[in-house]
Amino acid sequence: MDISWDLFLNAIAAGLLLGTFYAAVTAGISISFGMLDIVNIAHPAFVILGSYIAYYFNIHFGVDPILVSIIALPVFYLLGASIYQVYYLSFEKRGQEALRGLAFFFGLLFVTEVALILVFGVDYRYVEAAYIGPTLHLGFVDFPLRMLVPCFAALALFAALQVFVTRTFIGRAIMAVSQDQLALQLMAIDPIKIKRIAFGLSIATAATAGALLIIIQPVEPSVGREYIGRIFAICVLGGLGSMPGTLVAALILGVVESLTATFYGPSWAPAVSFGFLLLTLAFRPAGLFGR
Repeated sequence: MDISWDLFLNAIAAGLLLGTFYAAVTAGISISFGMLDIVNIAHPAFVILGSYIAYYFNIHFGVDPILVSIIALPVFYLLGASIYQVYYLSFEKRGQEALRGLAFFFGLLFVTEVALILVFGVDYRYVEAAYIGPTLHLGFVDFPLRMLVPCFAALALFAALQVFVTRTFIGRAIMAVSQDQLALQLMAIDPIKIKRIAFGLSIATAATAGALLIIIQPVEPSVGREYIGRIFAICVLGGLGSMPGTLVAALILGVVESLTATFYGPSWAPAVSFGFLLLTLAFRPAGLFGR
């Protein structure tokens, strides 16, 4: 097959931009699943909730979607902390988090979807902003601003999370709670409080990811299901609990999907990306940055 280098480089650029978005969506799972061992399969539903909140304030008040997501961060954090408290009291405290906890998050997924359908319907919704539409041309490589702006926002989110996790007391406690809760208790730190903060933080990231999603493409309530398998795959591929690993894995998957879709068709992209995941884990079971 003859390769057009212009097409190849554009596919690489598109894959990198797509990968940063995947990383933003996976950030919350990297915390909840990678650090807390909580299989929150409802996370994409909160991402879509973030999309619809960005849509509502953008359409009715003209507020930029990314600004809406920043304003919504405390609300999503409190929502996440409340959900963890219910999860802990109902399942984790009783040692029933394995199967019943999973059913709990399945329920949250469908309840959120149904609520969004009742309020907004099933039509696709989109936002308006000055950067949606124009394209930045660097030589023969195109960078659509609707992808480039979310890329910078996603990188800023990851930089903030990495600084928080590695440079703050609470961040280091979050990393420790996944390794040795007893050690935290010996230091007079309540592991449940740390987990509540961490889970609240994981849901707060959904506000930003949701705003980025609706900038990139129109959304409808069930579109989040497309990302359930992908975000857990990225989390495992990068190494559980590793923020840098999550970012690198997301970029790799984004590039693999973009190249596959460009040269072989979009229908092959998911199969090839998950095949790449399986091959990587066969030779590196702990993931790229796993210990």
